[in-house]
Amino acid sequence: MTEPRKNDLLTRLAELSEEAKQRLQDAPGADRVLTALNGVRDRLDDLQRRVRGLEDLERRLTALEKKVDKLAKAQRATPKSPPSPPPSP
Repeated sequence: MTEPRKNDLLTRLAELSEEAKQRLQDAPGADRVLTALNGVRDRLDDLQRRVRGLEDLERRLTALEKKVDKLAKAQRATPKSPPSPPPSP
């Protein structure tokens, strides 16, 4: 029984939002506002793509740091050989 009421509420909200869009478009200067909002949306989409790329780079960097740490530990664990004496003339 709550579904018809919910649908009615959602339908009414959708209609109200469409009316609000129409009123906004009819307002003076609204075209500049809508153009600016679309520009913000485009820039936000671009920013989201870049952040996703940074996450991939961060994962790669973390993996490389682990490899470097592992190699550094392996070098410290290997005993250094004493320097060889210089050749006699």
